[in-house]
This record gives sequence, structure tokens and C-alpha cells, in this order.
Amino acid sequence: MIELLVTLSVLAILLAIGVPSFNQFVVSSRLNAYSSDMFSALFLARSEAIKRNGRVVLCKSADGQACASAGDWSQGWIVFADPNNNASRDAGEPIVHTMSTLQNGYTLEGNSLISSYVSYDSQGMTQQTSGAFQTGTFTLCPPPPAASGQGWEVVVSASGRPRASKITSCS
Repeated sequence: MIELLVTLSVLAILLAIGVPSFNQFVVSSRLNAYSSDMFSALFLARSEAIKRNGRVVLCKSADGQACASAGDWSQGWIVFADPNNNASRDAGEPIVHTMSTLQNGYTLEGNSLISSYVSYDSQGMTQQTSGAFQTGTFTLCPPPPAASGQGWEVVVSASGRPRASKITSCS
């Protein structure tokens, strides 16, 4: 009986040490995966615009069919060909890629110029529907209480090339 109690005590101590580390590992893995998904979607949109020799848009989408006007990017997104350059998916515009909703609590927000969409022209440059250049930063953060920890930023330059980097704090 004493041996069983000692074994259970050791197991409880190991679990108390291991479970928080495992939870942090899961959060970190999801952050890496989601930032990689956004990074890949941006590269896909850029390469499709060059390949198609026409406008391709990445926009936030809750249903995987149409662009959303409200909410953040954690609701998911679509990449589609946009020959009429309105940054909104119309009937007949083919969807190239979809991404479903991020897990509950993870946030992915774009700053003002990329809060709704990122549009690539035939040369792979980012450009708003008005013709102005488009740059911005996506910020990916984990759910609370881990939100005060590390996150990711995906920065889109005027040349259209994204780059990703870890950040040390999420607000």
C-alpha cells in the first residue's frame, strides 16, 4: 500500500510539472501552424496573380464562399481570382483556396490597410482597389491566459512579399 501511495505521489508531481509544459507546447504548435497557413495563403495568392496574369485577392471569410465585412481574420479566409478588381467575390470568380475558422480564442487581426483583404496584381505587387499600394501586418495571438505570451506577426510589404516573425507579447 505504501509503495502504491509513493508511486501515485511521484506520478502526481510529474503530471503537475508536465501538463503546463504540454499545454504551452500545444499553443506554440497551433500558433506556428496558423502563421504558416496565413504565410502560405499570401504566397499562393501572389503566385496565382502572376500565373493568371490578373488580380487575385485574399479576404476574410466566415463561410468559405464570400468575403466578410466584419470580424477579424480568425473566422477564416479565401483566395480567389478577381478580374473586376472589387476585392469582393462575385459569381463565377473561382476560389483557389479556403481556410476554415481558427480554434476558439485565437485571434488574427490585420491592421488598417489589410483589415479586410490583400489584393495582388499581375506582377505580384499588393495594391488596393483604388490603385494605392497596400502594406500591413497580421498579428496572431493565442487565447487567454496565454495571450500575454508569444505570438506571430506576418508582415506584407509593398512588393507583395510576406515575412513572418515571432513577437514577445500580445495585447
